[in-house]
Amino acid sequence: MPEEGEYYGKHGEPRKFDPSFKGPIHNRGCTDIVCCILFVLAILAYFAVGILAWSQGDPRKVIYPTDSRGQFCGQAGTPQEKKPLLFYFNIMKCASPMVLLEFQCPTTQICVEKCPDRFMTLIKAHSNKNDFDYYKNYCDQSVTNSMSVPDILRFRLCPAMLTPSTPFTRRCFPALGQKGGVIVVGNNSKFDDGSGTMKDAKDLVAGVKNATVAIEARQTMMKIFEDYTHSWYWILIGLVIATLTSLLFIILLRFLAGIMVWVMIALVIVVIGYGIFHCYMEYAALKEQPGANVTLQQLGFQTDLAVYLQIQQTWLAFMIILVIVEVIIILLLIFLRKRLLIAIALIKEASRAIGHVMCSLFYPLFTFLLLAIVIAYWAVTAVFLSTSNEPIYKVFNDTPCEFSREVCNPGNYSTSAMKAQCPDTQCLFAFYGGETVYHKYLIGLQFYNVFLFFWCANFVTALGQMTLAGAFASYYWAFVKPDDMPAFPVFSALGRSLRYHTGTLAFGSLILSIIQIIRVLLEYLDHKLKVAQNKFAKFLLCCLKCCFWCLEKFIKFLNRNAYIMVAIYGKNFCTSARDAFFLLMRNMIRVAVLDKVTDFLLFLGKLLIVGLVGVFAFFFFSGRVKAFENTAPNLHYYWVPILTVVIGSYLIAHGFFSVYSMCVDTLFLCFLEDLERNDGSPERPYLMPESLRKILNKKNKTTAQ
Repeated sequence: MPEEGEYYGKHGEPRKFDPSFKGPIHNRGCTDIVCCILFVLAILAYFAVGILAWSQGDPRKVIYPTDSRGQFCGQAGTPQEKKPLLFYFNIMKCASPMVLLEFQCPTTQICVEKCPDRFMTLIKAHSNKNDFDYYKNYCDQSVTNSMSVPDILRFRLCPAMLTPSTPFTRRCFPALGQKGGVIVVGNNSKFDDGSGTMKDAKDLVAGVKNATVAIEARQTMMKIFEDYTHSWYWILIGLVIATLTSLLFIILLRFLAGIMVWVMIALVIVVIGYGIFHCYMEYAALKEQPGANVTLQQLGFQTDLAVYLQIQQTWLAFMIILVIVEVIIILLLIFLRKRLLIAIALIKEASRAIGHVMCSLFYPLFTFLLLAIVIAYWAVTAVFLSTSNEPIYKVFNDTPCEFSREVCNPGNYSTSAMKAQCPDTQCLFAFYGGETVYHKYLIGLQFYNVFLFFWCANFVTALGQMTLAGAFASYYWAFVKPDDMPAFPVFSALGRSLRYHTGTLAFGSLILSIIQIIRVLLEYLDHKLKVAQNKFAKFLLCCLKCCFWCLEKFIKFLNRNAYIMVAIYGKNFCTSARDAFFLLMRNMIRVAVLDKVTDFLLFLGKLLIVGLVGVFAFFFFSGRVKAFENTAPNLHYYWVPILTVVIGSYLIAHGFFSVYSMCVDTLFLCFLEDLERNDGSPERPYLMPESLRKILNKKNKTTAQ
């Protein structure tokens, strides 16, 4: 058949029958040694970066605010231990809270025990001993009762005035509010600025712009935290239920795969259908409610998210989304109904394989542990790197000065030439930085930290994929199951992967990490160019982001199948990736339909578990069921534990079903190779299960025939 020969020529030659092939090859050698050495060196360098960061960094710079002398407010074992709050002499010089959190305001800052709770000016306080003793809590320690007011203000030892303030992010902000539509501070609409001039309280707004939104957000976070403290044990119970449901589902799949798949499909349709019905009932109930017809755009952002559930448009949006999902699922089931039988047979075989390799269900816990270590190391290193700068002091001035914002030394600034030429200037702490070689290349070290994080995380994921592929491949190619299988398939596959194929795992994960770091850089550029309003640049960036997203998905797919081929044949990454790609191309229709149908069915399984647990959590935490009214905790936002349970349930179900997915992908590739290697004759019998042979009209011929 010339057409078939031409087709196979384009996509490689099909596998030939090999009587000595009995599954994953044991006599194999190390692959991609150069990449293995490179990975080991990169890890050693990563440890060196971590040690350097830990020796130079100081996380206290993140935890504690810093005064004008570079001292940490509230740090234990220092003179500022009992002064945890930062006080600004003139808050009106600060543009917004973001400036306060990220940079320094051009005003003196000191550490204080508590924020001021009253109006007071330096001139009035100086004339009363008790008032001045209170006022000195917000002055430099060198201030004495004998000093005159002009001298105190000239040397900037005290603020000219105090206003009632409240602590926020360990900093004292004016206690702004509204009274009769007028902005007030401490119930007063005007205040004395310390020079005898009365100013409106609204003049302080520029110094604490957006502070009210930030405070509301903080209050919302506190409410969410309280909800977690009241409902954490119920959340754990919900996650345990999700775990037991996932295990029960997998056990039932082991024995009732066909029935369970159809039941799963029906239940998913029913659960989504109920969601549509519930959204419609809520939408209809709000028709009679005044103000419920407000649009989401008119409502704007609200920190109390429960407000959104009181308007019709929210439930209409939920209903439309669920209807679209329902229609897509039904249409897919209609058009792919003929392929469902083969997919069910594959899932049945995957259930049998997992039944013989039960410890594979717990392998995701090992992967999760390794990923947790990688994430923790990256996060700690990032914090230490970002806090390894030195305090930089700069000249701050109120009158024109040629040395404005230049670096200065606070130790000798009072006697320096800068102070002599500009007597009104101050040498204040500005930010953390540095001019050494280490500080110049600090951004490079941060980039290396992020890149190695991607590389190590992808390596751990790849190790899990190759280990599970080796275990399930040993099941498929075993002529007599489980006698011809290794005693511990998962441990055998893990040992082979680490001993022979560390370089291959590093190679595949390196390619993926390079693409991911490029995507991170594109997101960074997109963030920077948002201000630039350049439509062509935005369009180009959007195209690049889309292309690299597609490329990342393709590389993940190719890597996954390459690791399966490496687990079976023990070849290097490039050869295995080529063999896997050509094998899939030679069976493009089966890959495009059959493999994706099984993925879709497994996704429905995850959706079903999440839906069942989510519906149960909704009725429990919302108090809609009378039986749970006295049992459910009283919460500010009942959606907090519901959302946590739903996300946790999905992660748990994904962990269990990822094993299933890897099993199906491995068996699928083995199934394709089985079709090419064997023809059903007594000398070359198919190793696929009988259920698959019946669906594909394949038979193993006996000798008598």
